[in-house]
This record gives sequence, structure tokens and C-alpha cells, in this order.
Amino acid sequence: MLKADNIHKSYNGLDVLKGINLSIDNEEVVSIVGASGAGKSTLLHILGTLDTPDKGNVSLNGVEISSLSQKKMSKFRNEEIGFIFQFHNLFPEFTAIENICIPAYIKGDRQAEKRAEELLKVLNIIERKDHKPSELSGGEQQRVSVARALINDPSIVFADEPSGNLDSQSADDLHKLFFDLRNKMGQTFVIVTHNMELAGMADRKLEIKDGIITS
Repeated sequence: MLKADNIHKSYNGLDVLKGINLSIDNEEVVSIVGASGAGKSTLLHILGTLDTPDKGNVSLNGVEISSLSQKKMSKFRNEEIGFIFQFHNLFPEFTAIENICIPAYIKGDRQAEKRAEELLKVLNIIERKDHKPSELSGGEQQRVSVARALINDPSIVFADEPSGNLDSQSADDLHKLFFDLRNKMGQTFVIVTHNMELAGMADRKLEIKDGIITS
């Protein structure tokens, strides 16, 4: 379970988050919506340990993340948290399977390639494993980034506008994929999106306005 207690965050004197409290259960798919500048991505980055709050605490599976040293936080992030970004962030010189394996290599997993191939099969792109990002469609690149997020079997995956750079069919396929992965693998997802169709599919939709969860 993920819990955030009284999260505040300011940038240049501007309050971006104003006392956020939330909890997310295991195997839950939660969407976060709101206008640009409402604080969605800031909240996602704090929950995912990419940023730190000015005030408040975040805990995952009973571990208070905010209190970890940088070294321990990096290890915790690698092992317990997955990320999916709008623009994929794949290394252009590496093949699909090499991109997927990077977090597992950092972890020291000797079964990285086997695990990556299993994920590629689940995601129906095993035949593209030796292709570089420039040889993949946008939808295929995003599936590679999903596999990379899952390679270390994380407790939770954070997705920031994951379908924002995809055509409508690829976006629909990606949206369904999140729920297939939840059902097949018990995966937890927190998704920031402007796509109201995806947001409405979630178990819960949280709306942020002016740094506060309003619904």
C-alpha cells in the first residue's frame, strides 16, 4: 500500500501542492486528472521518489520513503517502483530487450534476459526484441517502456501521460493493457492523464485543482 500524508510542495514561492492525503491499495488502478499546472506531475514525482516534499511523508509497503538516504532511496526505487513516461525515454543505441533489461542489470539480476523475454511475450512484441527504438512504432516503443517498468516486479508503477504521444488505436491498446497487467500480474498503477476515457476506466479517479485533491 502507498500512503501520502499532508504533502506540501512549493516552487519559487508558489504553492503547488497544499496538503495532499491519499492511500492506494495493492492491485488498484488509480488515475489522477486536472488542468495543466494543477500539480499532477509534481504529486506523481513525489510519490515516485523523483522529488521530495517540503512537508509531509510518503510510505510504500510500510517503508517511509522520505526518511531514506539517497543511496537507499535509489535502491528502493529500482526494486519497488516502475515508471512509464510519455516520450518512452528509450536508449536509441540499444535494442528493445536491452532497454528493458537496464533496471534489472542495475539490480544485479542474472535472469534479466529471461524475464524480459517473458514480458515481451505477455505484451505481444517478442518478435521485436532485437529491434532498436527507431525501428519500432510509437505503440511498440511504449510497450517496451512498460516492460522496462515491470522488469523488477515493482510494487507500484507510475505513468505520466503514457498515451499522450500515441495515435488513438495505440492509446486504446495501451489503456486496456494496464488492466490486463493488473488482472494477470496483480500490478498496481497510478496514472496521470488528460485522457478522460482512460481516467474513467480506473478503479478511482482523483482530481487535483490548485494543489488540492477535490474529488
